[in-house]
This record gives sequence, structure tokens and C-alpha cells, in this order.
Amino acid sequence: MNYFFITLFYSGLSPKAPGTVGTLVSLPLGMLILIYLDAQTLFLATALISVIAIKSINKYEEKTAIHDDKRIVIDELAGMWFALSVAPAITIGIDELTILSNGFLIQSALSFALFRYFDIAKPSIIGRIDREVKGGIGVMGDDIIAGFAAGISSALIWQAYLQIQVLL
Repeated sequence: MNYFFITLFYSGLSPKAPGTVGTLVSLPLGMLILIYLDAQTLFLATALISVIAIKSINKYEEKTAIHDDKRIVIDELAGMWFALSVAPAITIGIDELTILSNGFLIQSALSFALFRYFDIAKPSIIGRIDREVKGGIGVMGDDIIAGFAAGISSALIWQAYLQIQVLL
């Protein structure tokens, strides 16, 4: 069960780009929580999953002596879901999903792209956490910070777009 969890339903076993595959699995799941519940529920669920993941990753690393195994992608879920809980962070009905003016799909896609960028490039504190912090906190920490950075960036870009629309 632990391996099923930390590999996010075995999506981390993908031979190519397991982190991207894990993020792609996480995106629609997070969007469904936003559609049927709300951003606060997504945020709290992500915090709970993150705590459980840290403990599970610590056990896995103790057992295998492999730090930040590429097959571990539960950290991608945490980062993506934190990004979604920040932006779009709106509750919409399923019937409003295709209305681009509410920003839900655009911000979700932007959050995905920005999260992957921050997770791969690892700028600033994200890279420092990745390099220096060991165990489950290190594996999860860089993705959590990358998720918040992606969510905030996505929200700022969307708000800038809306302000430009008003000016035109």
C-alpha cells in the first residue's frame, strides 16, 4: 500500500518523465476537488497527504537507502494541488468548466506549466531544499514550495491579464 501511495497509483513507474506523469495524474484529481468541493478542502487534503507522504517516504528511504527516488511522485501531487488551491482557487460548477472567462481552465493549465517549470528548474529556495534537506521533508519540501510559487505566479498572471483587458 505504501508503494502504491508514494508512486501515486503507480504513475511514478512510467519509464519516461515520471514526475510529469505524476503531475498529469494529479491535475484532474485536484480540479475535481475544486469543482465538487472547494479550495479550502483541496488545501487541507494536500496538507494531510503531505504529512502522511513524509512519513511514508522516510520509511521507503530507510528500507531502500535511495533518496528522492524518481518513482516517488506523491510530491508532485502535493505541489500541483497546492498550486491549484492558490490559483484558480475558485469553486465552479461542472457546467461552468468550459467558460474561459472565469479563468478556471486557464489558471489550472498555467499552474501546471509553472509548477513543472519550478520543479524542474529548481530556482532559489526550491533548489536549496532539494539539495540540502534529506528524507521525506526534502523530497516533499521542494515540490510544496514550487507549488505555492506556481499558484501565486499563475494568479498574478491571470490578474494582470484581467487588468489589461479592462484597459483595452
